[in-house]
Amino acid sequence: MPSRLALLWTRLRERLARIFRRAPPRPGRFEQGSKFSWRGLLLVAPWIWPRRDYLIYVPAGDTRWRFRRRALLVLVHGCRQTAEDIATGSRITRLADALDCLVLLPKQNPRANAWGCWNWFDRRTSAGAGETAILAAQIRAVRRRYRVHRKRVFAAGLSSGAGLVAALTIRNSGLVAGAFLHSGIAAGAASSPMTALDVLQRGPDTDIVAIARAAREQGGTRAHAVPVIAVQGMQDDVVAPMHATEIIRQALAFARYPGVEAAPAPLPAPLREDVASTAEGRRVTTRDWHEDSRLIARLVLVEGLGHAWSGGDPAVKFFDPHGPAATELLRAFMADALQ
Repeated sequence: MPSRLALLWTRLRERLARIFRRAPPRPGRFEQGSKFSWRGLLLVAPWIWPRRDYLIYVPAGDTRWRFRRRALLVLVHGCRQTAEDIATGSRITRLADALDCLVLLPKQNPRANAWGCWNWFDRRTSAGAGETAILAAQIRAVRRRYRVHRKRVFAAGLSSGAGLVAALTIRNSGLVAGAFLHSGIAAGAASSPMTALDVLQRGPDTDIVAIARAAREQGGTRAHAVPVIAVQGMQDDVVAPMHATEIIRQALAFARYPGVEAAPAPLPAPLREDVASTAEGRRVTTRDWHEDSRLIARLVLVEGLGHAWSGGDPAVKFFDPHGPAATELLRAFMADALQ
């Protein structure tokens, strides 16, 4: 018969085991938030209160006892989309679970734009105020609330969302470690809202190189080059494919890369060019620009792709099921940077 001391020891061990037993991993979940910025007023819609809602995806396996800071991916939807649409269509939760990162999904106020677009053509927004300031405020709020690693914040966007990320990248370069722009527009590409539709079809009506250089000077010692990837469908009839080249031109100018001149001058020669074919026979051309061994800009041109996120869920509008999978390109970009 066990002694009284042995029984007490057994009970103590069982109680300690219950206290310190590891809870099963929690599934991934979405949480909601909202953020305001005094600098967020728009010229194109000054009656709209400068606050936007957002979703946060917390990856699977989250625990209460967490000491290591996570990376954060900001993913901005395009026109005629919602935050839920881009999360589903891009299958971004799989990436978040795989990389153990948070995902911030800003929501446009439907009263701020009739098509649900982000107002990339608003002069305050392209200058770093307006919706760019609101997005920056959301990033800072999420960093504080969820213990985000300050040097591991990545921003991605589709269409008008990519236009907003482009403005964030040169106006708040200290906030982001990398930018992924799919079917997007360079910051400040339109001189006014009246010219925006024409700009989408014909290219920038401003000097986006001068805009980049001025933004770098205004940023002072806090400004730094941000690696940029531009992905573009060559059959895009909404955003002309030339815009991908202008995104790269602006990124190189902001990085003070040698030999960058305003359009129509050609881009500096890339240090690497690769041409491949997908399983469906699509031709994919990738060009890289580096400084030393560090990626400055990457241009990915996809033949046969229209105005849609490549390799996404076709059940969601503006997502194309065929490769290359843009989310996988984004995953590789982030994984390399997080090493």
